[in-house]
Amino acid sequence: MDFRARLCHSVFFVKHGNKQRYSIPIRALLLDLARRSVEEAVTTGGLPPVNPDHLPAELLEPRAVFVTLHKNGQLRGCIGNLQPQWPLYQAVMENARSAALHDIRFPPVRPEEVPHLSIEISVLSPPRALPARSPQEVLSMLEPGRHGVIFELGPYRATFLPQVWEQLPDPVRFLQHLSMKAGAGPNGWQDPKARFSVYEVEAFSEEDPEIQRYLAGEDPEPTA
Repeated sequence: MDFRARLCHSVFFVKHGNKQRYSIPIRALLLDLARRSVEEAVTTGGLPPVNPDHLPAELLEPRAVFVTLHKNGQLRGCIGNLQPQWPLYQAVMENARSAALHDIRFPPVRPEEVPHLSIEISVLSPPRALPARSPQEVLSMLEPGRHGVIFELGPYRATFLPQVWEQLPDPVRFLQHLSMKAGAGPNGWQDPKARFSVYEVEAFSEEDPEIQRYLAGEDPEPTA
């Protein structure tokens, strides 16, 4: 399964433990690519030129990514992929452009808005199907705050990033809202034919203190 997703709610940055695949300099570089992509997209519709030969190897690996835009603390756009389609750097750039221009819930971002945007990137792990045989087993297998969840029922499908648990910490309400987001109604998640997959994310934002310290010229703190 692979599909474009415009399924973010207003989300908050959440860290789970100290596991970080990407160093602070790599995170800062990805956030810079995302910002430059938004700037170029809202002025020309295109993307800035990037030579992949000059990029670290981590950025060339195919990865699934969501890019979220906030303005004054409110969601301004969020688009991503649940399966890898591009190298990480390109996935960030493409989804940054799409979040700025093609999130159907919002008008396209205007150039004068860009300085007021905050950008968050979520890099996804590969989805893992839950072998649940009942709604109760689904609930028992979910890890609130850690799992992003993909819901599928016939033609209906949707996802919530792990950050959405901040707003919907109760697993039943989380799944009800996810089911409604997919268009299957609040009880669709209990259908015997419903399928669920979970994934985790490494999320980082321009607002993160360690990113701001790094950009200010301070040495990044070591990561585990």
